Amino acid sequence: MFTFAKAQLASFAASLIDYVITILSVEFFGFWYVAGSSAGTVIGGVTNFSIGRQWVFRGGDAARHVQLIRYFLVWLGYLLLATSGVYLLTHIGGLNYIVSKITVTLFLAIAYNYPLQKRFVFR
Repeated sequence: MFTFAKAQLASFAASLIDYVITILSVEFFGFWYVAGSSAGTVIGGVTNFSIGRQWVFRGGDAARHVQLIRYFLVWLGYLLLATSGVYLLTHIGGLNYIVSKITVTLFLAIAYNYPLQKRFVFR
C-alpha cells in the first residue's frame, strides 16, 4: 500500500507538470488542444519515469536502459489512451479540454500506469 501511495504522489507531481505544459501550449502558444495534451504527456512521462525509478520503485539496481525501454512501451500506450480520451471527451462529449485531461489522466494513473509500472517496468 505504501508503494501505491508513493506512486500516486509521483503521478500527481508528473500530472501537475503535464497540466501546466498542456495549458501553456494551448492558451499561450496556440496549440490545438490534442497537440498541447500530447506535449504535456511527453514532459509528464519523463518526470514520472525519473521519480518512479528513483523514489517509488527503487529501480537503481536494475539496468536503466531496460527499464527505459519498458517504460517507453507503457508510455506509448498511455499516450495513445490519454490523447484519444481527451479528444473523445472534448470533441464528442463537449467537455472543456482541461476537464477531459484531468478525467482521463486520473483514471489512467490508477487503472493503467500503476499496475504496468509495478509489474512490468520496475519489477
